[in-house]
Order: sequence, then C-alpha cells, then structure tokens
Amino acid sequence: MKHLDIIISGRVQGVFFRDTSKAVADQLGVKGTARNCSDGTVAIEAEGDDFSLDLFLEFCHKGSDRSAVENVELAEGEMKNYRNFEVLRK
Repeated sequence: MKHLDIIISGRVQGVFFRDTSKAVADQLGVKGTARNCSDGTVAIEAEGDDFSLDLFLEFCHKGSDRSAVENVELAEGEMKNYRNFEVLRK
C-alpha cells in the first residue's frame, strides 16, 4: 500500500473531474480525497496497492469526458489510512 499526492492541471474544474475520480476510485478500491484548488488545479490524495494506483493514474491522465488534462504531478507521501474516497467541497 502507498500514498500518492496528485496535482492535475488543465481544464479540470467544472467538468465533473472530481466526481468521476470518485467513481473510478470506488471501482478500483482506491481511498483518499479530491478537491479543487484556487489555482484551477485538482488535488488528489490516493491510497491503494500499486496495481490499483496505476489504473487510477491512467484515469488522472485522461480525465472525465469534458476535461482536458494538461499535466499530472506525482509525489509519494505518508499513508493516512483513508477509509473511503471523498470529494471535498469548499
């Protein structure tokens, strides 16, 4: 199990990116959070096994149907042991 901090930039706000990321995470068993940032990016904290996280990262690079992902930044972090995947609203 590992923890990833993911920052996605491009047209990723107002295009159901966070809600779609939750649906994908729930299917894969990935736990964590997704939130909009004031700079227009989406920040995701994701925890899971290597296989599930690799599939989740494929989604992050593709995005939802209406999004246009330009860049995905990754950093491995410390496990927080999330119980589910949650979309954080402001």
